Amino acid sequence: MALSLRSCGAVLSVVCVSLQFAVNGLEAGSSPDCGCSSLNREPSEGKHPSCENPADKYSAVVNEKSSDHDTLSKMVLLQGGWFLMGTDEPGIPQDGEGPQRRVWLDPFHIEEHEVTNKQFQRFTNQTGYVTEAERFGDSFVFEGLLSEDIKSSLSHAVAAAPWWSPVKGADWRHPEGPDSDIADRMDHPVLHVSWADAQAYCQWAQRRLPTEAEWEFACRGGLQDRLYPWGNKLMPRGQHYANLWQGNFPNHNTAEDGYSKASPVMSFPANGFGLYDIVGNVWEWTADWWNVHHTRDHSRNPPSCPATQHYGPERMYICQEATTEKTKKDQKQEQTK
Repeated sequence: MALSLRSCGAVLSVVCVSLQFAVNGLEAGSSPDCGCSSLNREPSEGKHPSCENPADKYSAVVNEKSSDHDTLSKMVLLQGGWFLMGTDEPGIPQDGEGPQRRVWLDPFHIEEHEVTNKQFQRFTNQTGYVTEAERFGDSFVFEGLLSEDIKSSLSHAVAAAPWWSPVKGADWRHPEGPDSDIADRMDHPVLHVSWADAQAYCQWAQRRLPTEAEWEFACRGGLQDRLYPWGNKLMPRGQHYANLWQGNFPNHNTAEDGYSKASPVMSFPANGFGLYDIVGNVWEWTADWWNVHHTRDHSRNPPSCPATQHYGPERMYICQEATTEKTKKDQKQEQTK
């Protein structure tokens, strides 16, 4: 099943789940003493890092000042239960989508769409939060979205994915660099947010990031063993169901779905759970450590990081050409069904 379709012209965004329910006997949003809910994952003096989250100050301070959360997304209640996670026929084995295994989830709420620029702006206005891209001074941007002036200033790119380039001044307010802005994109998903930024936002909103299992359950929309969250055909009745790359990657995006870059939230049909942009448009963060090694063992409410996880630098997935090849493979598969 192709659950990892993403528009290669976009970067990471945020979707939160509710703190209302407990997970694995722990208050949702917390975890065993492994540091996965902390903005600082560095262990101190050889000990596990504390699960106390520095982002707590944002929710504590802001929520005393204002209980008005009109700009937060609507939450959708998912009842959970047993489902089949992963696949035995992964398009890219290195992605760690296999093997297929049974997973139980308790009920949880999840936002119906990605966090928008408008929502994230309210968070930063009320807290003074500065994203990591703003502090670092640059962020990665897909070259095809850059102006000629910005392209002329580039000095290097990602060796294994040269369509990604570090652009000085690129951040959530300036998605394609300093000569771009979000004035007419307030209903677009916020971009250039790190895992730490996503955690801080969720703490302010009194929510948390979903686990990988929760995300996949939500993504499937109640379906099992389907290529896409809406079925086995990429374009049922000729209709586009997600913002994806069309054309020759990475050279030419025909934008047949109407968008050459990220699209406004809720631009395409919702899945069976009423969730929008669950694939396509931009990538989303989950709470989990990235792990490609799984067993077929049944599990209940799998934690966001295994107890045996070794601590080290965070890793993130940057769009590879193989992602596009996987999409092509899935298209060929659906044509034979």
